[in-house]
Amino acid sequence: MTLPGSTVAGPHSGDAPPRQSSTSRGESHARRWRGPGWGFLVKLALMAIVNAVSLLAIVSAFRAESWVIFGVAVVLLLLADIVYFTKRALPLKYLFPGLTFLLIFQVFIFLYTGYIAFTNYGTGHIGTQEQAVNAALTQGERRLEDSPTYPLAVIERGGEYGFAIVEDEDVLAGDTDEPLAQVRGAEIGATGAPVAVPGWNVVARNQVLTDPALQEIITNLRVPVSDDPNDGSIRTREGTTGAVYESTLVWDESAQTITDTASGTVYRATDTGSFVADDGSALPAGWYVGVGFDNFIQIFTDPKLQSALGIVTLWTFAFALLSVAIPFLMGLIVAIIYNDPRVRGRKVLRTLFILPYAFPAFMSALLFRGMFNAEFGVINDLFFFGAQINWLGDPWLARIAVLWVNVWLTYPYFFLVCTGALQSLPKDSLEAASIDGAGRSRQMRSIILPLVLVATAPLLISSFAFSFNNFTTIYMFNNGGPAIPGAPFALGYTDILISAIYRISGVAGGAADFGLASALSILVFLVVGLISAIAFRQTRKLEEYQ
Repeated sequence: MTLPGSTVAGPHSGDAPPRQSSTSRGESHARRWRGPGWGFLVKLALMAIVNAVSLLAIVSAFRAESWVIFGVAVVLLLLADIVYFTKRALPLKYLFPGLTFLLIFQVFIFLYTGYIAFTNYGTGHIGTQEQAVNAALTQGERRLEDSPTYPLAVIERGGEYGFAIVEDEDVLAGDTDEPLAQVRGAEIGATGAPVAVPGWNVVARNQVLTDPALQEIITNLRVPVSDDPNDGSIRTREGTTGAVYESTLVWDESAQTITDTASGTVYRATDTGSFVADDGSALPAGWYVGVGFDNFIQIFTDPKLQSALGIVTLWTFAFALLSVAIPFLMGLIVAIIYNDPRVRGRKVLRTLFILPYAFPAFMSALLFRGMFNAEFGVINDLFFFGAQINWLGDPWLARIAVLWVNVWLTYPYFFLVCTGALQSLPKDSLEAASIDGAGRSRQMRSIILPLVLVATAPLLISSFAFSFNNFTTIYMFNNGGPAIPGAPFALGYTDILISAIYRISGVAGGAADFGLASALSILVFLVVGLISAIAFRQTRKLEEYQ
């Protein structure tokens, strides 16, 4: 019997939930999905910036035909998008930035240095053979006697200057990298020179005639007439008219020779990246090529280079060892003294002792350079009664002076390290040794010093590696001087290997040999790595004292 107003329950009606209409289900789904969060939007913005910068680098590498950089940039960009737009590579989201910077700033630089070490890259061998040919022909250019004078305008695009000339009512434009080519839609002014060149900015004639810096750029500028370097180039003296200049040198690409038409001398391309004549004379312009192990062989076989590098190498090891041993002993002694609770005012005195560590190293080196000056330095005036001691000009005195400067700069570091090591020593071991009758000297020799060495040995090794490459102190104090007589490069008696590499690279001026400098860099890396590896293995023997 069914009561009025009641409904008949179907099977399992007590277990089934009430049905929702399609409208209510849609509203519930809308409430659950609230769109992307702020984290996703920030990630999207950052990845957009990364993609934009990477695409710019990829396009630049493609235009420069740097295929290695192009390939690496494409791979890194694809990996970045895959890692940060998928949910499966969660650990790589944290590791990828560090791995990328490691690849760019460590692995790539090391591999590129290794590549340069096997080339003759340096002064006279900077660019490609094509660039060397253009440079040689440019140096021999002379104005043709029958060359007509062309109305000329100076043009500019992207910071690069070029020329636009008028020939038979046609406007031809180009710059150093692009030879002259006809430009459609150009306008010619009343003076006969171009006044509007599509794709270029025409420099006002008043600016050309009144700007000295621009005049110097223009008079040194040459725009090739065609792709053939033998056709010469357009040059100007005043910036309003131009003429064809041709070189007395003629390039024969098939024979790989450059002939001087004035003297008849023939220069032939060699495997060493130079144009050399039969009499041994060579053109100054060359190109870089692979030379195998020649740079490494030169280091050990060139008598002048070998002698100078021998002096530098011995001083490098002495400087690195003494720069660690002396400051460490000083820091340890001072730390032991001021770790004694009977010393009053220890906090103030410790602060005073670490002041040199807080002072910039290059400023300290410059100040000491003035203090060690033979004529007006306070070192001679205050400590040697005004004697004219040539600290910076004598090889051994200069070494003592620069070593003193480095000790003054580094002993506060070891003072702090040794203070921390002493304060962490187990007191029960010292108390047990004292009860057993061990005196202070025995405790120092058998307990304190071994435990301090256990704690500080890795820091000593890293300090040795730092001193081995301490360019700042050497260069700022005395610029590596005094000079070594007869050295093939501007090497000095206080130069260490890293500053010698800097001089050989030519960054400071003079002839540059990047290949030789890179070879030396690799050798220094191997030496420091080998010494560090051996030292770290030896430090394990100290662990038995723990």
